Amino acid sequence: MIVATPVTAEGQSAAAWGRAHWIGVADVRDGAVAGWAIHEVGWDVSHDEGTHGSHHARIVRFLKEQGIAAVVVDHMGPGMVQVMNTMGIPVLPATPGDARVSIIAALTAASA
Repeated sequence: MIVATPVTAEGQSAAAWGRAHWIGVADVRDGAVAGWAIHEVGWDVSHDEGTHGSHHARIVRFLKEQGIAAVVVDHMGPGMVQVMNTMGIPVLPATPGDARVSIIAALTAASA
């Protein structure tokens, strides 16, 4: 399963999905992170450029390009939550600290 979460450049959990500067993408297999990449998306800058619709479209493109199946985050605006629901992408709660640990904790809690 491919999971995305907002991160710092060091791979720590970061706040707010739509204003993230970096997004960590994990390939989770058998309850562990098998692959990990940090993408500089710059949504913190692009968030206030153009309309909410164009910003949401940028995020949707990223999700589709990366094959994201779930998002782990501490905050997401209602419009983006609606987009995720429409796409069938679950939004799971993040925890502070190492983003990879947060992803595994969120997936474990969701499957319990």
